[in-house]
Amino acid sequence: MPDDPTAIPDDPGHAAFTLLIEAGIIAQLTRALLEAKNPDGLSLPQFGVLSHLVRLGGAWSPLRLARAFQQPKTTMTHTIATLEKRGLIAMAPNPEDGRSKLVTLTEAGRAAHGRAVTSLTDDMIRLSGDVGAARIAAALPLLTDLRRHLDRYRDTDEPATG
Repeated sequence: MPDDPTAIPDDPGHAAFTLLIEAGIIAQLTRALLEAKNPDGLSLPQFGVLSHLVRLGGAWSPLRLARAFQQPKTTMTHTIATLEKRGLIAMAPNPEDGRSKLVTLTEAGRAAHGRAVTSLTDDMIRLSGDVGAARIAAALPLLTDLRRHLDRYRDTDEPATG
């Protein structure tokens, strides 16, 4: 693979593959930044669950959360148990079946999420200044399209090329 990621060889999948590799590296760097900076000691998976609940609201079963995050249910169960122990989410019986549980965000969870976001403000300002706020904004529609495309094929055996 060439050192210049903008060089697109004849292979039509190369640019897409390189883009996904870059996204993975960005995810690793983001995890390190978040876990180093946030004042409540949230792990990236914990922050992810809080972000999901802040963004979408509502009550979510652990299985539904696990599917949303592409994680085994046992991994999600551990993450939400930690969040519940810290009072950042609440668990209640599912009124539809009485056996399963539903996860909801607490005010303490919303506040912890807000503090984590605030702790990254200076880094995000520097990122916007260094990379360019307009370039970041211009990349968002493409990234959204990529996420939607990959999400559409995540639970199928069909290649994500359709």
